[in-house]
Amino acid sequence: MFNTILFDLDGTLVPFLQEEFVHSYFKALVRRLTPMGYDGERLVQALWKGVDAMVDNDGALTNRQVFWEVFTRELGVQALALESILDDFYAREFDGVRAVLRENVDRSGLIRFLREQGYTLVLATNPVFPAVAVETRLHWVGLAGTDFDWVTTYENSRSSKPNPAYYWDILARIGKQGGECLMVGNNPVDDMAAREVGMEVYLATDYLENPNGLPLDVWPGGSFRELEARLASLPKI
Repeated sequence: MFNTILFDLDGTLVPFLQEEFVHSYFKALVRRLTPMGYDGERLVQALWKGVDAMVDNDGALTNRQVFWEVFTRELGVQALALESILDDFYAREFDGVRAVLRENVDRSGLIRFLREQGYTLVLATNPVFPAVAVETRLHWVGLAGTDFDWVTTYENSRSSKPNPAYYWDILARIGKQGGECLMVGNNPVDDMAAREVGMEVYLATDYLENPNGLPLDVWPGGSFRELEARLASLPKI
């Protein structure tokens, strides 16, 4: 029986389709940075290369360090000055991206119930964003980073999904074994990789992210509402 629940963020706790989110996010970011003289296309390409580098991170550096190393290699060392500007963007303009939400939901009741029942809770969002960007997206569903025992961000992580090292690191941080945990996510590659470290898994299918069309019947899963009903019956621990 698990005593720890890991939740993915995008498309799982936050109800949107990934393609719509990325389109709106990049549009807002380009709108903020092009007046500073950056070419929008080059900017987006540099961002994607930075994300790819974080996904391939071998653990020698934090994801933040890896991202800025690649980002500045693409745009020039002067782009280092953008870090504080991006943090400001994520705290302010980024909030407008919430328009991509497919439904208005408040997850605070569910999370509060699980905490009251004694469960350890982890926000296991792919750590390719800074903490401020994670916090903004959590607010869209009535949550904050303080609602969780651990939150993965690009500042505190040295690997990314679907690398099993990402899940091993979480286990080390919270002092748990894989068999004590349930991972909830909407991506059969990134999130279901948690099974490789012994975690139970649940594939949330409402806003499924499955670009390769992988078969889904190999994973326990269903709608987020079905998951909530299951979690509502969990005993106190």
